[in-house]
Amino acid sequence: VQLQASGGGLVQAGGSLRLACAASRRTSSNNAMGWFRQAPGKEREFVAAINWRGGDTVYADFVKGRFTISRPNAKDTVYLQMNSLKPEDTAVYYCAVALGSASTSNADRYRYWGQGTQVTVSS
Repeated sequence: VQLQASGGGLVQAGGSLRLACAASRRTSSNNAMGWFRQAPGKEREFVAAINWRGGDTVYADFVKGRFTISRPNAKDTVYLQMNSLKPEDTAVYYCAVALGSASTSNADRYRYWGQGTQVTVSS
């Protein structure tokens, strides 16, 4: 499975971006998908995840109410709508396909990883 993330860029604080992640094969349709991020000098951290049906989501506390993960029609593409962005959201954002169908924040439960897309939020 290959993952292609897109939608990153430079935005001012308070702005919005929508990230997209497309999986190359339909094997991801039965698996949960998630987003992680890594800022310079920091460890990778969980952002959001969605189960294979698209009906169950999990969010990190620091994005609740600002970010929304979606998976229309339970397909192989997952989106991350990011609103009210803050400078501390600046990071490389990675999408991933989980080993199982349930959404999870545990990075060890993800098998395939995309190449990442840079998000930069200016103050």
